[in-house]
Amino acid sequence: MRFALVNPAWDFARSIYFGCREPHYPLELLFAFDQLQEAGHEPLLIDSQLHKLSMAETKRRLDRFKPDFLVMPTAPSYLFWRCPPPELRVPLNWFAELDQMAIKIAIGPHASATPGPTLRKLGCHVAIRGEPEEVLAQLPSRAWSDIEGCCWMDRDGEHISASLAVADMRRLGALGFENYDVEAHTHRHHVFSGNGRGAELEFARGCPWSCSFCNKTLFRNKFRERNVDEVLKEIDTLLSRGVDYIYWIDEIFGVGKDVRRLLEEIAKIPINIGLQTRIDLWNEETLDLLGRAHCISMECGVESITEAGREDLNKGCRLTTDRLSDLLIYARRRIPWVQANLILTEHDDRRQIRAWQSRLKAAGVWVSEPVPMFPYPGTPLYNQLFGPIDDYAWERAHHYYTTTFDDKGYSDIQAPTPASIEDLECTF
Repeated sequence: MRFALVNPAWDFARSIYFGCREPHYPLELLFAFDQLQEAGHEPLLIDSQLHKLSMAETKRRLDRFKPDFLVMPTAPSYLFWRCPPPELRVPLNWFAELDQMAIKIAIGPHASATPGPTLRKLGCHVAIRGEPEEVLAQLPSRAWSDIEGCCWMDRDGEHISASLAVADMRRLGALGFENYDVEAHTHRHHVFSGNGRGAELEFARGCPWSCSFCNKTLFRNKFRERNVDEVLKEIDTLLSRGVDYIYWIDEIFGVGKDVRRLLEEIAKIPINIGLQTRIDLWNEETLDLLGRAHCISMECGVESITEAGREDLNKGCRLTTDRLSDLLIYARRRIPWVQANLILTEHDDRRQIRAWQSRLKAAGVWVSEPVPMFPYPGTPLYNQLFGPIDDYAWERAHHYYTTTFDDKGYSDIQAPTPASIEDLECTF
């Protein structure tokens, strides 16, 4: 069977999406490509965002390929499945305009959290809940009811899987990148000076914590590491093609039994790295190792400057704010860019935040302004505010995020009525 894996040319006009808008490696499609090929199918990967392809040009390529299955994500790259995603406008338009006879398959955060509405809004045949790499290859040969996370629509209505697809990370071998234009990808994620050629890789997936605002529950949930040797092969391949910077898209880089070995091996390689993590996973000795491994960008989720705020967010952080501050400052002496991210909570006083920001900034640590929480459907926060997910979960989250914060930045929580949700102009 022929599978077309298409990353659309994302357009973020009028979107609440605040993630990076540069192209990133579509790792979910790259891994799926290898799994499909291994199963004897014929995959085609088209990254229309990287190559700035129009829908018309993408359609011409698909018409020549004549796919049996057309797969498209509803968010750009795994890196942004867990952030407030862009609205469904782009995949909606692309599925419609590409006009293929193929079975249309949606993957991504919308398919995982709200498969029924996603099927209906996008006019798809299939929506995969969870991680799609291994299950896509099963679609031609197995009953869809027997495939983990497979939801579909037919003449009998919607068939929604209660399960989630979870990839075996040890089975995801090294990506060879023969099917990807590495040389065209120059973006170095979360690096704000200089130039070079960047890439995004994945060492581990999932997270052992359950922060109230994090959407990991419906995909990329359980913490799993890949084989270090396979990851090092990927780095060697990218080095040979001119890449000089790797950004680790892991939910929480720094956890696991093999991360030390990975960093020790990277320290021997002429490549820089960046990552997102929690500063409380590190100490002076491991931060020294991170510096030796050529880390040049470190983004840390602190969220709240008070113990009560972090507890309210279910961070599971055992360190004091002073200790977190000391570690961030220590890291900055070894890493050119260290960032601390904050979220608004009712426990954080604005004057305290300003004082804390001033201390960290004086030491060279970049500190974000506190931002409101997006009640991602399926998160503990969403469930607390609104209860179980329904057909208007994304619209409700959008409405809350954009309208319920007053000029002080604190919430006046008031769930919108279904009528006001249906009237939203956005298409989630």
